[in-house]
Amino acid sequence: MSVTPQQADVVVIGGGPGGYVAAIRAAQLGLSTVCVEMDQTLGGTCVNVGCIPSKALLQSSEHFEFARTHAADHGIALGTVSLDLARMMQRKSDVVAANTKGVEFLFKKNKVTWARGAGRLLTGNVVEVTAADGSVSRCAARNVIIATGSTATQLPFLPFDEERVVSNVGALSLRAVPRHLIVIGGGVIGLELGSVWRRLGAKVTVIEFMPGILPGNDDDVVKEADRILRKQGLAIHTNTKVTGGGRQGDRVFVQVEQGEAKLTLDGDVVLVAIGRKPALHGVDAARLGLVLGPRGEILVDAQMRTSVPDVYAIGDVVGGKLLAHKAEEEGVIAAEVIAGHRAAMHYHNMPGVVYTWPEIATCGLGEQEAKASGRAVISGKFPYSANGRARTMGETGGFVKFVADAHTHEILGCHMIGPNASELIAAIVVAMEFRASVEDIGETVHAHPTLSEAVKEAALAALGRVIHT
Repeated sequence: MSVTPQQADVVVIGGGPGGYVAAIRAAQLGLSTVCVEMDQTLGGTCVNVGCIPSKALLQSSEHFEFARTHAADHGIALGTVSLDLARMMQRKSDVVAANTKGVEFLFKKNKVTWARGAGRLLTGNVVEVTAADGSVSRCAARNVIIATGSTATQLPFLPFDEERVVSNVGALSLRAVPRHLIVIGGGVIGLELGSVWRRLGAKVTVIEFMPGILPGNDDDVVKEADRILRKQGLAIHTNTKVTGGGRQGDRVFVQVEQGEAKLTLDGDVVLVAIGRKPALHGVDAARLGLVLGPRGEILVDAQMRTSVPDVYAIGDVVGGKLLAHKAEEEGVIAAEVIAGHRAAMHYHNMPGVVYTWPEIATCGLGEQEAKASGRAVISGKFPYSANGRARTMGETGGFVKFVADAHTHEILGCHMIGPNASELIAAIVVAMEFRASVEDIGETVHAHPTLSEAVKEAALAALGRVIHT
């Protein structure tokens, strides 16, 4: 162990999207910065076993399904299309490697020190780092940013073995297409990874405890997503409670209750995607005096300060929506506050995306949520089936929907399910940051023929002035 701890202005514990962005921003602001990461690569869950590899497989599986079932519609005769799963998985790994190496390059460019090892926060803002070889060093930090992320929640009767009972980690690395994949949880992770393996040939059954999939989303979006995903081949069971299960060799069974009915489902792989919980690796909250919330999250203020002086926390470990881009922005805020800037985090225009196909993208309040707040609201929808560009693509499912204040017409929320929704939502987020009205969108010229015209038409629909339906 080092006799004299290394000194640093900022030590970030965790090298995921929140942590590495916080470290880079702190270094840009002239602060000596160390980022502690115990994995072999930077990027955390998102880059290594989350956002990036899942999108790589989603993209590859979309190409596979297009080649098998839709290419002929475009006059493209391909003959027999076969799956090379090993090559697809290698491409995924290559994409991940490019991203992790990119983060490492950014650390070198911005002079961020990567302390390779497991970090442990001690009193007095000293961070102890245990390397893979067992050696221990310490860093004395003027400020600490906790960015330790989250871990997948397990079921007590179905513990992860990442072979037959898998989290997102195992579901991204299966060596063969399952005969029957049972997905417990109809949220983002369950539907995205369920879609991947359904496209590649698996029978996929989704079990959701709540009345609908994608809890928390606008009701119209949920209904449309449910309809489209069922049509694609996902077997979806809502209002269904998982009561037991287990593994017997290569067989995995799940016991469920649907009302009065009790059923047992048999599969060869079960993906448990029932949520995630804060990961306090190396952070003894009670000993340090960190105040936690009801779900074990670290409580912070709008400047990401914890209850301990000069200790900040960001990302999944502070709860809220578990989104990589949320963690990144929180990391920027924490670094800027440490550097003495006036900065504060707000969440009211935080976009969310589900990368199924069609994609789902949202920002702001759903119609039911807006009405429940006591507001008088107006809303308008425009279907992609009436959009010229969507027709040329052969992607006519879904719609764009606006929710606005009935008196001021300020946009309260926007909800899309359709092609390229993940890209279209960005313009609406900008508009909402400036408190735009549906008139602002509806009276702005959108190029023709583009999918963005559906956005314009949905805004006009909220005003009773839609043109193309």
